[in-house]
Amino acid sequence: MNNFCIITNIDKDNEYKTTKLIQEYLVSKGKRCQIAAECSTVGTNEDETDVSWIADDTDCVIVLGGDGTIIRAATDLCTKEIPLLGINLGTLGFLAEIERQDIIPALDSLLEEDIQIQKRMMLQGKITRDDQTLYEDYALNDIVIGRSGFSRIISISVYVNNILVDTYHGDGIIIATPTGSTGYNLSAGGPVVSPSSNVIMITPICPHTMSQRSILVSSDDEIKVVVDKSKKTQKEEAIATFDGRMGMELKTGDKIFIQKADKVTKLIKINQKSFYEILRSKLR
Repeated sequence: MNNFCIITNIDKDNEYKTTKLIQEYLVSKGKRCQIAAECSTVGTNEDETDVSWIADDTDCVIVLGGDGTIIRAATDLCTKEIPLLGINLGTLGFLAEIERQDIIPALDSLLEEDIQIQKRMMLQGKITRDDQTLYEDYALNDIVIGRSGFSRIISISVYVNNILVDTYHGDGIIIATPTGSTGYNLSAGGPVVSPSSNVIMITPICPHTMSQRSILVSSDDEIKVVVDKSKKTQKEEAIATFDGRMGMELKTGDKIFIQKADKVTKLIKINQKSFYEILRSKLR
């Protein structure tokens, strides 16, 4: 690997001390290394990273922050499919497996290419209204359809391959990848699955019943979520988010089509800890 770039969460490294340390170390080894803040144009949407400047011959993107920073970078860079190395400056850090004190040994392993590259499944979602597409995007963790504003309960019908699975009354629904199983899905009582699993999770959020639980479907299945009417006085029934971003208000009859994406996120793994060791360590 010769060409690198760094994307930094400035809230985690606001003076770029760790970022500059990494850049200087890589340059001292004869490598090219650019920092996103120095090269990109700041846009009006702070939730998006301007990746237009990142060259296609970039061998690795080093992401400094927490899992949220990596998830954002993965979505923004999904069309480039450049491997990502996460360095944890946050809290849990399931995706950002390298801790601050292990940066230099990790960089040495990276330069020696003593690494593994894991391919993580992504979701592709499309929101339609009256058969017109309103929005399309990718998600590494999850696509969530939740209640909007102060609405109390929303009604959502979920179909798998055009067959009705159930109609959920509650705070919403989470459609999660195996990578996203340790995120909102876990907090909502959904199962934790290995990142290499070929499944998609459907997890209700605070369902207004005792019997509804998470459902695992094949990654080859297509999921359709339909927003049903729940309150006569309510125009916007729900809101859709992709990896916690892009909140789009939904109305009765809106449909969200979700399936396995044709893109993957490539994560660089350096340490030898298994997913289950990390799980045990992070969640105690």
